[in-house]
Amino acid sequence: MPVEIIPHLASNPTNRFSNIHVLLGCMTIQILPFANLSTADFHDMIAIRIGVFVVEQDCAYMELDGKDKDAFHLIVKDDDGTLIATLRILKPGVAYPEVSIGRVASHASHRHKKLGHQMMTAAMEFIRTTMNNPDIRISAQTHLCRFYAAYGFEKTGKEYLDDNILHSEMLFRSHKS
Repeated sequence: MPVEIIPHLASNPTNRFSNIHVLLGCMTIQILPFANLSTADFHDMIAIRIGVFVVEQDCAYMELDGKDKDAFHLIVKDDDGTLIATLRILKPGVAYPEVSIGRVASHASHRHKKLGHQMMTAAMEFIRTTMNNPDIRISAQTHLCRFYAAYGFEKTGKEYLDDNILHSEMLFRSHKS
């Protein structure tokens, strides 16, 4: 399904990053800076992330790492407005010298919808159009490398354990040489 990005004016017109809304059938994808997230959306986003990364994957770690405050947050809501999936986009210099995508998670009851693909398509388009098409570095759970490779990410060769789960560093080069 093609993704149509509909920009809306940000609440602060001097901010060059606008809120982005994407309509996908009965679902809505929004990409918002932290300051524009509602308290309820932030709560539900963190609840999904804790449910996936802490509870399902049995990793006791600090989910709130301080990076959310300087991130763009992609949230997916179903037709009744329930937040069902999320990811975050970190600006250059927050986690890596490049832009980064992470914390890709969806509620267990909605995984059959393949929301990860729709979220990655929207995130990649947002980064391309609003962040000047930069390179993107991610820390992928190794079993998901094929998923990210479908979006042009390539393994850098760096593998490591993060909370006892094997991860691979991957890089998307916006301008292939």
